[in-house]
Amino acid sequence: MSADGIVRDHYRQFADWLAQQTPDAIERKRMEADLTFRRVGITFAVYGDGAGTERLIPFDLIPRIIPASEWEQMQAGLVQRVSALNMFIDDIYHEQHIIRAGIIPAEQIYRNAQYRPEMQGIKVANDIYAHIAGIDIVRAGAGEFYVLEDNLRVPSGVSYMLEDRKMMMRLYPELFASHKVAPVEHYPDMLLDNLRSVAPMGVLDPTVVVMTPGMYNSAYFEHAFLAQQMGVELVEGKDLYVTNNAVWMRTTHGPKRVDVIYRRLDDDFLDPLAFRADSALGVPGLLSVYRAGHVTLANAIGTGVADDKSIYPYVPDIIRFYLSEEPILNNVPTYQCRKKAELDYTLANLPDLVVKEVHGAGGYGMLVGPASTKEQIDDFRQRLIARPDGYIAQPTLALSNCPTFVESGVAPRHIDLRPFVLSGKTISMVPGGLTRVALREGSLVVNSSQGGGTKDTWVLES
Repeated sequence: MSADGIVRDHYRQFADWLAQQTPDAIERKRMEADLTFRRVGITFAVYGDGAGTERLIPFDLIPRIIPASEWEQMQAGLVQRVSALNMFIDDIYHEQHIIRAGIIPAEQIYRNAQYRPEMQGIKVANDIYAHIAGIDIVRAGAGEFYVLEDNLRVPSGVSYMLEDRKMMMRLYPELFASHKVAPVEHYPDMLLDNLRSVAPMGVLDPTVVVMTPGMYNSAYFEHAFLAQQMGVELVEGKDLYVTNNAVWMRTTHGPKRVDVIYRRLDDDFLDPLAFRADSALGVPGLLSVYRAGHVTLANAIGTGVADDKSIYPYVPDIIRFYLSEEPILNNVPTYQCRKKAELDYTLANLPDLVVKEVHGAGGYGMLVGPASTKEQIDDFRQRLIARPDGYIAQPTLALSNCPTFVESGVAPRHIDLRPFVLSGKTISMVPGGLTRVALREGSLVVNSSQGGGTKDTWVLES
């Protein structure tokens, strides 16, 4: 609804339909969705939860609806942002023009835990590092969009986007007959085409695999789902080996050469000869094949240098530097606590700010000042004083709400959106993305790993 309580135009038809549904009918559909998701095995790890680590991701039946005009603006901003970030990563590992120009201090790169000196000078296919990017966007204030985070390492959640759509079409096919909703089910085909487009030079019919840490990883369902949907092999490190400067896969028909690895494990575990020597998840010698240009890794090693929260404040300048354009999507104003004046401001205003660890992820290691106790704020104050360069702070945004089914009925809950941007020879994406919803009243934390839920995202075709 708008501020004056009027249902927005793009929601009006759905709102009329919803008003005709009985609570019992809705509850039956919710139970059917839960049963189906449980049967399929769509779960996520909720860490630190005494009730058990594996849970269903709560699915809400009320979709998030985006009109075509808003999506067009968002899509243009996403293409711009991801293009600039890929150019930035390529520059960091080669000429470093942006450091020489004084746009970003050298120590922000070299002291970054995600910077990989092993990548310096490596030529990657099409100069693309972040082949799959998940950009977290929120709506706030007068309705403008803000980017909260750039996820460029191993972004997850796209399987839930696809399964949410499949579920809504199963439960309410009549809604898709009456609404012109842009399709998303072709994402696996787009992903496979994108991965094949970045195969090593000279490979005409590349072999693509999805590499997983294994069944105990919190996103294992997604790894298996995407491999199955693309029609490629799901492998673990033990299924691959290096010989003759190439990566090979063990199969029942003998060795098969691998050209593109869509890897879903962190840099540290990829190659025990180059990174963590105790890793049993990786492939010894993988980096040497990668350096030689005989295999493509998606995403590339070292992409995390661009999605670290200490780099986030510089993204508008990164866009201006590489593209000579003004950013289409806003950054949230950010205080870098490594700077004394900004640290002082943060310490003086902790109850009103959101404070995040620069290397944190999944909603962990952060303080939401307005929702925190005095003890939690005091604890974070000591952490900031002890290690100010490990944190950034941001104002608490008035995030947009979407009606959501909760125990008491339909109530407003805060949401964000993670579109998935594919970069290869071209940049592409399916309309919309994964809408995540904070199910606790007043909460701003939408992460599935902390109990958040998901919604289907409808982009209406014009």
